Amino acid sequence: MASTMSLPVVLTTHSPYQLPSQKFMIPATWRRYQLSQLVNKALSLPKPVPFDFLVNGEILRSALGEWCAENSEETLEIEYIESVMPPEKVSDFPHEDWVSSVSCKIPGQFLTASYDGHIRSFDYSKNATSSTHAHNAPIPSICVVSASDETYTIASASHDLTAQLTQITPSAPGSSNPSKSKPLTTLHLHTGPVSCVSTNAAGTHLLTASWDGLVGLWDTRIPESDEVPEPEVGERDRKKRRRVDESKVPRKAPLEVLKSHVGTVSGVVFAQGQETMAYSCGLDSTVRIWDTENGVAIHNITASNKPFLHIAPVGSAPGTVIATSTDRSMTLYDARISSSLANPVNAPTTFMHPATPSCVAPSTSGSRQQVVSGAYDGVVRLWDLRSTKGAVASFKPWSEGKKVLCVEWEGDMVAVGGEGGLEVWKVNQG
Repeated sequence: MASTMSLPVVLTTHSPYQLPSQKFMIPATWRRYQLSQLVNKALSLPKPVPFDFLVNGEILRSALGEWCAENSEETLEIEYIESVMPPEKVSDFPHEDWVSSVSCKIPGQFLTASYDGHIRSFDYSKNATSSTHAHNAPIPSICVVSASDETYTIASASHDLTAQLTQITPSAPGSSNPSKSKPLTTLHLHTGPVSCVSTNAAGTHLLTASWDGLVGLWDTRIPESDEVPEPEVGERDRKKRRRVDESKVPRKAPLEVLKSHVGTVSGVVFAQGQETMAYSCGLDSTVRIWDTENGVAIHNITASNKPFLHIAPVGSAPGTVIATSTDRSMTLYDARISSSLANPVNAPTTFMHPATPSCVAPSTSGSRQQVVSGAYDGVVRLWDLRSTKGAVASFKPWSEGKKVLCVEWEGDMVAVGGEGGLEVWKVNQG
C-alpha cells in the first residue's frame, strides 16, 4: 500500500521560479528527481533547471514516504531551491609556505598572503604577477583597499604586531617590466599579533583585530610624518636605524581603540551597508556589535564555550553575521537589536562540522542564502543557510592532513588557501 500512497504537499520557493499556490498529491515513493521534474513541467521551463527540496530545514535525500515515516506531518510544506552542481577544480597555485589569506576582489587576479610574510598575486593563467615581502612574520589576513588598472593598495595584518598599507604594481602579461611594491604606512596600536584586517566598501577606513584584545579603527589616509613615535632604542640600534631611515615609512595612529573583548580578538568586519557599525568575534566566546562612530560596543552576543575563529557578514538579510568556532560549529546570528536592546530579533542557527571550521565566506552572487566554510579536516563545504542538517556539497582540495585556513567566494569561483597552497574551484549555483 505504501508504494501507491499519495501525500498532500505544498511547494514554495524564494527563487524566481514561482509556482501558483496549490496543494499537490505526490506519490510517497517520489524523491528529489521526480519532484524536480514536476516543478519543471508545471513551469514549462524551456531548459531544465535542477532543484533541491527542503523539508523542515533539511534537504530531502530520501523518498517522501521514508521522511514521513520518521516525522509526523499531515501536509508537507516543501521549499524548492536551485541545486548546486558538484564543484569542479579549476587550477592550483603552489606556494612555498601556508596560504593564510586570499582575495579574489581584483578582476583577473588572485591575491594571497602567507606565513612567510609575502603577499603574492597571480593572473587567471597561473602567472605570478607580483611577490612582495611585506612583513617579517606570518600574515594571517589581507584585504583590498583600492584598485585601478595598474596598481592596487593592500592592507595586511601580521604577527609582527603591525598592520600595513602597501601599494603594488603587478607585472603585465608578456611584459619584461618587473612588478613593483611600495610600503605606504605602518599601523601601530597593538601589543600582540594582529589577527585580522578588513576594509569598508569605500576603502576609506580599516578595522584591525589583535591577540591583545583590542580592535583598532583607522582611516586610509597616508600621513606625511610619524603619528606614533618610534620606541626608545639603545646606541647600537640607533646607528642601525640611521642606515635604514631612507626607506622608512610613516607610522600611523588609529582613529579609535575599541575595548570590550577579554582576550584574543580573532575576527572583525564592517557591517554591510552600515559603515558606522562593525562586528567582531573572539576567543572569549562573544560576538560584539560596535558603534564605530562613537567607539563603543552597543551589544554583546555571548555563547557558551564557543571560542570564535572567524566572522563574516551574510547577504541573506541585513544585520546577519556568521561565525566559526573551535567547538566544530558555525553559527548564524541575527545581529539586529530588539527594541529592548536585550536580545537579537531571531534565535541563532547552528551548522555542525566534523572538524573545527577555520573560516567562512558568503556567496557574493546567485543565492545570498549560501556560504562556504573551510575546516581543519581539509574539507571545504558549501551550505544553504535554510538547511541546518548538512552541507549541500563538499570537496577536498589537498591530500590527507592538510588544513584549510581561508576561503573566499566571488562569483562562481571559490578560492581556497591553506597548508597545501592555493586552489580555485568553480561552483555553479543552479
